[in-house]
Parts: sequence; structure tokens; C-alpha cells
Amino acid sequence: MRRWWWVAWTVACIGVGILAGTLRLANWQHGTEAGGMVLAAAVFLLALGWWRDVRRNRQIANAAKRRLKIVAIGGGTGLSVVLRGLKEFQVDLTAVVTVADDGGSSGRLRSDFSMPPPGDIRNCLVALADTEPLLERLLQFRFESGEGLAGHSFGNLFLAAMTHIMGDFESAIRETSRVLAVRGRVLPAVKEDVKLQAILADGRVVEGESKIPEAGSQIKKIQLVPEDLKPLPEVLQAIQEADGIVIGPGSLYTSVLPNLLIPGMVEAIQSSKALKLYICNVMTQPGETDELSASSHVETIYHHTKPGLFDYVLVNSANFPEEALHQYREQNSFPVQPDIERLHQLRVRVIARNFVHYATYARHDSRLIAEQIMSLLGYERESAGEW
Repeated sequence: MRRWWWVAWTVACIGVGILAGTLRLANWQHGTEAGGMVLAAAVFLLALGWWRDVRRNRQIANAAKRRLKIVAIGGGTGLSVVLRGLKEFQVDLTAVVTVADDGGSSGRLRSDFSMPPPGDIRNCLVALADTEPLLERLLQFRFESGEGLAGHSFGNLFLAAMTHIMGDFESAIRETSRVLAVRGRVLPAVKEDVKLQAILADGRVVEGESKIPEAGSQIKKIQLVPEDLKPLPEVLQAIQEADGIVIGPGSLYTSVLPNLLIPGMVEAIQSSKALKLYICNVMTQPGETDELSASSHVETIYHHTKPGLFDYVLVNSANFPEEALHQYREQNSFPVQPDIERLHQLRVRVIARNFVHYATYARHDSRLIAEQIMSLLGYERESAGEW
């Protein structure tokens, strides 16, 4: 009970006691006894209320001292955007990153050095790094010429060199995190070599993350090769201890689902007491999510995993400037429709508002997303009585 309720109840009891004494119920002696008993009860309730209030204040202080633990799962640009916003808050962050990329610089290094693709890992490390802007530019610098160097980013080459020096990819990420003063942890979803395989609506099977969007047919199902994979123990522990689990935004089939298809990952998320949030993409992606609404994104995830995985879905409901729409229409990309009623039918709570930052591209605003996540986590903790 809140303190105001105890005070109100105590005042009422005192009033009844005074009234009982004044009216001398039955006779003076009995009236006095009745009034005294009620007054004693009132004093007891007042003391109890004060004790509960002191205990609650201590709980609030202890909860404030304990930093929220947040696990963000995904890949690509979307995950790094969320991390940039969340690192500005006093939270313990763990990024779980897909390692199915096989295109561009990451694909070449993966093939040449038999290592996991470093691109998405690099983006997350840079997003969480507490470094000078010049160092960030250096890590994101991409060579435009040079035999064997053209197309490679310096950060990818740095991670490849660290992997060779440290002997394994996880150690390379850990030591790179120290060099960059990363605020949090960045973990690959798995340590094994994994590839994406898509079964298309026309019956074809396409293998390779970079080839799937170019297949020219609707994706019916996505799966991992090999299937007998195991998530890192650190990933499972982080999920188990999390206060909040954030999934997305990112390419639905090639960034979000690859993490959730790892055996044991969905079960770990469902068994966690954390608040589960899905951040839906702002725009459709040609060859991957053409014409999919927000609810279709959620239904696709549920079809591949299990229904009821999310507590909240965050969708953008703001309109875009016409110049932005024109630019995206030329690329066969359109705003993801926030069909809120259908989302409610899927038994998720929906937060629909302006989440977009538009410069050259329409992307989630890292500050707005982070503030919304922190607000939801604070609300849920208070509702649960932790605050």
C-alpha cells in the first residue's frame, strides 16, 4: 500500500476512536474501552505504514544503485543505432551479433582467414566505443583502391589481425573492446562457421546472406547451415540475467532471424524474466520484406520461432517528407505500415510514435529509441514493485 492510504486509514481509525469515546457507546466504561482499542489499532497501523514506507524507500535506493542489464540482439546498421543511444545511460549493455554475413569485406576475410565475418561486430564496437572521433573514422575507413585492399575497411582488417594475434575471434573482440574503451560487451551469437539458407516461394533454395535479397522471389523460410549450433554460454547468461531484451531493428531475414534460429536461443529468451521488445524496421527492404507491414514482421518471426516472444513492439508512425519517399520509391522501398490493430491481435503492446531521424537515409533516431526503451523498463520495474 502507498503511504497516503495508510495515513488515510489511520486518520479514519482515530476519528472512529474519538467518536466512540464521545458517544460513550453502551456506557462510559465500555465506550472508553472501545475508543482505546480503536486508537491502539490506529497507532499500530500508523507505525506499520511508516515501516512499510521506510522499507520501500530502501528498495528504491537499492534498485537505483543496481544498473539495468540490457541485451540487444541483431546485426547490421540497426543494432549499432540502438547501441549508440543506450550507451549514454548508466546500464550494463551486451550486444549479441549475427555472424552470417558473407558479402563484401567481411565475406572476403571470412573466406581468406577462416574467421567469422567482422563487419557487424566492428559496427557495434564502434557504436559502443568511448573514443575520439578520429579513431572512429579510422576504424570505419574503407579503402577504395589498392590490390587486395580495395573494399576492405580498416576496422575489419584490425579485427582480422587481432584474431591472428589472440588465436580466436572472441579474444580478439574482447581485447579490441579494451583498446576502444567499449561501454559494454559485444558477443558473436555463435563461434561456429554458419551460413544462411533461404527457401523461396518458387521452390528454389538460395544459400548465402548476400545472395538472398537478390534471388528475386518471396522468402518462404530461412534456416541455418549447419543446424546443430550452440550459442555462446556468455550469451545465454546475459539473457538470463537481463532486465530488458531488445531485438531489432535490422534486416528481418538476414540480421534478426539468424540469431533467433540458433538452437536454445528462443527458449533462453522466453525463460528470462526480462522485458522483451521488438523494434520494427522503418522501411521495407527490396527482395526481403517487400510489402510487409509491422504485424507481418512480427508474424514472420513467430512463424520461425514461437508465438508470444515479445511484450512490446515499437513502430514508427510518423510521416516522411516527400523527397525521402521519392528517393526510396526509386529503390522499391516503402515505409513499413504500422497496422496497430493487427499487432494488438497478436497480443503485444504497441508503442507507435515518431522514431525516425532523416538525413540522407531514414533511420531510427538512436536517442528517441533509447529513451523509449529506458522509459518502458522503468515503468515495468515500478509496476513490479522494484521501484
